[in-house]
Amino acid sequence: MSVGSLLLLLLLILNFNGELNALNDEGYALLALKQSISRDPDGSLTNWDSENQTPCSWNGVTCDDHSLVVSLSIPKKKLSGHLPSSLGSLSNLRHLNLRSNELTGTLPLELFRAQRLQSLVLYGNSLSGSIPKEVGDLKLLQSLDLSRNGLDGPIPDSILECKRLRSLGLSQNNLTGSVPSGFGRALGLLQKLDLSYNNLNGLIPDDLGNLSRLQGTLDLSHNSFSGSIPASLGSLPEKVYVDLAHNNLSGPIPQTGALVNRGPTAFLGNPRLCGPPLKDPCLPEDSPTSHPFVPEGESKKGGRGGGLSKSAVIAIVVCDVIGICIVGFLFSCCYLKLCSRRNTVDEEGHVLEKECKEKKGSSFCFRRDGSESPSSENLETQHDLVLLDKHMALDLDELLKASAFVLGKGGNGIVYKVVLEDGVTVAVRRLGEGGSQRCKEFQTEVEAIGKLRHPNIVSLKAYYWSVEEKLLIYDYIPNGSNPSMVSFKPLAWDVRLKIMRGIARGLLYLHEFSPKKYVHGSLKLSNILLGQDMEPRISDFGLMHLSSIAGTLETTTVDHPSSNKSASSIGPLANLSSFYQAPEAMKATVKPSQKWDVYSFGVILLEMITGRLPIVFVGKTEMEIVKWIQMCIDEKKEMSDILDPYLVPEDTEIEEEVIAVLKVAMACVSISPEKRPAMKHVADALNQIFLQ
Repeated sequence: MSVGSLLLLLLLILNFNGELNALNDEGYALLALKQSISRDPDGSLTNWDSENQTPCSWNGVTCDDHSLVVSLSIPKKKLSGHLPSSLGSLSNLRHLNLRSNELTGTLPLELFRAQRLQSLVLYGNSLSGSIPKEVGDLKLLQSLDLSRNGLDGPIPDSILECKRLRSLGLSQNNLTGSVPSGFGRALGLLQKLDLSYNNLNGLIPDDLGNLSRLQGTLDLSHNSFSGSIPASLGSLPEKVYVDLAHNNLSGPIPQTGALVNRGPTAFLGNPRLCGPPLKDPCLPEDSPTSHPFVPEGESKKGGRGGGLSKSAVIAIVVCDVIGICIVGFLFSCCYLKLCSRRNTVDEEGHVLEKECKEKKGSSFCFRRDGSESPSSENLETQHDLVLLDKHMALDLDELLKASAFVLGKGGNGIVYKVVLEDGVTVAVRRLGEGGSQRCKEFQTEVEAIGKLRHPNIVSLKAYYWSVEEKLLIYDYIPNGSNPSMVSFKPLAWDVRLKIMRGIARGLLYLHEFSPKKYVHGSLKLSNILLGQDMEPRISDFGLMHLSSIAGTLETTTVDHPSSNKSASSIGPLANLSSFYQAPEAMKATVKPSQKWDVYSFGVILLEMITGRLPIVFVGKTEMEIVKWIQMCIDEKKEMSDILDPYLVPEDTEIEEEVIAVLKVAMACVSISPEKRPAMKHVADALNQIFLQ
């Protein structure tokens, strides 16, 4: 063979190997995305390399058996840049998840040529422009989430062509116009619909009541919808929470189906709405103020009188003045009678009075300077409030004269919401009488609790002790407690995860960083209070011991004083405390352990994952949630059978996070205390899940 022939053969071999190693077209389409990314701080696209034959081994890329790209998922990686049109050439792409990045620009029209897309999640970026009408070409689309972007313009009518849609999230954009007509009929498979925080207007479509498969929340809040609330919304499943707050709706609130027995929160911010559950009554149809003004002349023509005579008006005014004087006199008498007493309100709403005049034989434990005073019939009684927060200005007289509202009662005393003269609101727990011989013990315990300061623990601000009265004054937490989120607006998964992490931080502080490395000992979900920012605060720390000292401890439990819920709203939870207790805690001789709290925290995690109470009904049988979860795991049940139905997964990432939290929970509720992790490891694990 000649030298020329050998060289030709060598070139052919090299060219053949080059073709074997060449990246396929889908790989180049994804490399276009890499080139469009200007910032990748976590190096998420580092291994995206043209030297590979296929992109199947790249971060975030999943392929099928034929090495075709079926999924691209790179969430929460702080990617900056824009979406290239080349993504539309991925003809087998079923799932695209780039949520919670920093992508800008518009949605490329070519993206909607990937007609096998089932899930398109671009939540939490900075995308702008309108939603292309080409979205209607995605006939197989089941989940579309474009929330938390800067999209504007109307919702395209073509979206009604996506008849397989199960989850639609367009909240927190700048969308305008009305909801497309026929929305409820065309998208009958929808399980989640969130259009909140936009500028949508017009009437709420009547056919939204046809969305019989909805779960969780139908959220239309913070828009500009007008007109009346369609009565057809009452046809939605009863478990659906309909949020219509902050629109321009008017008229009575229909009292049908899913709209019955809802709190006022769902309807706030609509000044012209009326009727229950709002406090504004609807005017009767025959009310003069509900009709247009009719000139006097026309009224007379109708055969009616022309109005009241001058003498009648004077008589009415005189009667009104006399009535006001009588009421004022009676009020003054009552006020003078009550002024000689210090007031609060008992659980029935009556006035509880502590006479200013000292009773013979009564004595108070603390002088005004905080020193202890011996009991003596001849000793002058001292009334004093001990402040534990140096930034707080409050005295007993101000506290007892303030407006007080009963929040609940139980074995650990009566709970009040107290609004002071300067508008500051505090929560007061009244422990009642008893324990007069243990004053010093009470003082030591309560001042130790008062030193605890952490963002995830309710602060004890002040206290008061006497033979007749014992008060604990706390921060008031507006949202109150969060019992399994059954009776209130369901919380999204990211909010629940935030709550879990906050509780873990609070417990970690008690266990590791507090002065005595405390044990809470009575942790349960009703003790977790949520602030305005949904940051959790652990309450009731040390309460059982203080109640024991004060002689008021019973077996029943009540919600924490900082909760703003009535006792009736927590009734079903009142007898569930034992289900949070670790198995070894049932033994009276065992010393409280931090592993008790770990077990209780594990039960709380299970509640927040499943949306169930700590006791589950399987048919007619009661079962602890810990045993029920273990049974589900043993029987290899689907995750959907365990997961709270309000947590409809938008993508596999949420399900992965839920499974990770479930593993943490099951470790916490191990029967063996030695196998339960310390709260430090639990907090670290939850932080890791959040940051993934």
